[in-house]
Amino acid sequence: MSRGVLLLAPGLQLELDGACFTVEELEPHLGRVVLADMEGGLSRRSLRWLANHPGLRPARSAGQGDRPARDRRGTALSDLTPEQVRQARIRAEHVLEAETGFRAGSPDRAQAGEPRPGFDPRVTTVGERRRAKAAELRALPEIEARALGLRFMSLRTLERLGRSTGEDLVLACADGRWLRTGGSRPSVTKEIREGIFAVRAECVERSRITMAARHRLLHQYVAEVFPDFPAEEVPSCKTLGRVWREWFGPGGSRQRYVRTAEIAEAGRRVVVHRPGQVVALDSTPLPVKVREHVFGEPVSVVLSLALDLYTHSIVAFRLTLVSDTSVDIAMLLRDASNDLAKPPPSRQLACPVTHR
Repeated sequence: MSRGVLLLAPGLQLELDGACFTVEELEPHLGRVVLADMEGGLSRRSLRWLANHPGLRPARSAGQGDRPARDRRGTALSDLTPEQVRQARIRAEHVLEAETGFRAGSPDRAQAGEPRPGFDPRVTTVGERRRAKAAELRALPEIEARALGLRFMSLRTLERLGRSTGEDLVLACADGRWLRTGGSRPSVTKEIREGIFAVRAECVERSRITMAARHRLLHQYVAEVFPDFPAEEVPSCKTLGRVWREWFGPGGSRQRYVRTAEIAEAGRRVVVHRPGQVVALDSTPLPVKVREHVFGEPVSVVLSLALDLYTHSIVAFRLTLVSDTSVDIAMLLRDASNDLAKPPPSRQLACPVTHR
């Protein structure tokens, strides 16, 4: 699913990992939103958590039926190879020319020779341009049409793609065979989903346990809360492991770090009680210029800092010429995690002693 613009308002229905929620209240001054589940339970979440949730999508209307879920994590241009992105953009240009008369979608970015005869928006309608584009694509040589992926772009396809804009149009022009959709898991019912999240909440407060132990906790929860639920319909340990990784990630970090991350995602106040629990990163351009060597030209430099919030000490810093990149921030994290500030072992110097 492409990430479009979602207008949050009280009463809006959302789907999070297949479960329906309703927006009860917005707190923009705090950066939070209040969600209500189907049973009426309220939960406060940060807007950042909601915007970055991989399973977020608008709730389906009644007319959509029970169509299987497209993709559990959504699709983006980053899922395509550079060649596939190029082909999708070429298709999108043909759609835009049929809709607007210009390959870029706007007369302000018209290319040389545009608008072409038969696609001038001043003398043609959208329907005429679509029919002309469909005839033009049918007349392409088969080898060229196959290379550009334009063999099956008919008049109906142009009408369907014309409803999308921007990045959504490029994704809509991508071949569906490039992004195989993942269907829903029939074994993960409403009861099993509730049990998985209950086991997750239980495991956060414990030490790390194996997936087999989580599977036994799931069996115990389902047997206690849903006594009529058949025990043989509880997913296997392997299925639970796959669902756990899809919903919560691989989970290779320590439990105390997981608990801190849970508190931060929920928007609650984090009480820092040990060194290294929370490290703040920031980058700022220095008001002075530096030379790379004695005879070098003075250039601007960016100072990246890693500040420990408990001790208020700088655990790492990095100077980057011109501007910082993601690689520089990754190296800053590496410097902060390594024990670089440890002093070297003291050396004892042997001195001759003269006795009188």
